[in-house]
Amino acid sequence: MFVKEKATGDLVRIDRIDQLANPQASEVCGWRQAGEEEQGETQFLKAGLVFPSNEPLPQCWCDPHYQCADEARRCMPTGR
Repeated sequence: MFVKEKATGDLVRIDRIDQLANPQASEVCGWRQAGEEEQGETQFLKAGLVFPSNEPLPQCWCDPHYQCADEARRCMPTGR
């Protein structure tokens, strides 16, 4: 799957979709697709990634407390 890094606009190839969709993981391993050769594996913060169409990643992929009520979320430690 390809996503885009917001800061640079570079495409990033993600092979481990389960890691990308895991809300407990704040980072994901990927390969930057910039230049003529694929770059080495790098860790990317999910907060810095979007879909190639510039849509944000789903909240359920990024926030482990996405189903909690707003009041409960304010009381939970973020730990990220």
